[in-house]
Amino acid sequence: MDIRKLNENEKPPMELLLLADPSRKLVEEYVKRGQCFVACIDGLVIGVYVLLPTRPETIELVNLAVDEAHQGKGIGKQLINHAIQQAREQEFKTIEVGTGNSGVAQLALYQKCGFRMTSIDRDFFIRHYPEAIFENGIQVIDMVRLSQDL
Repeated sequence: MDIRKLNENEKPPMELLLLADPSRKLVEEYVKRGQCFVACIDGLVIGVYVLLPTRPETIELVNLAVDEAHQGKGIGKQLINHAIQQAREQEFKTIEVGTGNSGVAQLALYQKCGFRMTSIDRDFFIRHYPEAIFENGIQVIDMVRLSQDL
C-alpha cells in the first residue's frame, strides 16, 4: 500500500470522504483548505484522510475513511499513523481529531494510536447537520474531541 498526498490536478475521492462525513458541503470546504492524502493499492484509492491546520502549532485530522471492502485490515491505523508523522514533519505540536459519540470502534482506534479524550462538543451534529445521523443504532449527537501532543 502506498500513501501519498493528493496531486493538485486530482479530484478528491468524494465517495470515500462522504463515508466519514455525510455533508458534501463541509467536506468540499475543508478539502480546499486542508491537505488530502490517499492510500492506494495497485493504483486504486482505498483510503483517505484530510489534515487541516486549525490554530498555531495545531492540526486536525478532519476526515478518515477506508473503503468498506478494505476495512478491518489495519489500513485505518496506518492512515492515522501516517497523519501523525505528517504533522510531526510539518512541526506541529498537537494533532486533534473529533468523532461522533456513537463511533465506538473509532474511539478505540484513536486511543490505540495515542490520542486522549479532551472534551465533548455537545450537540455538534445537531447544530451542523440538517438530518439525523445514526451509527451503531445510536443517534450521533455529540462530537468527542481527542488530541495528541507531538
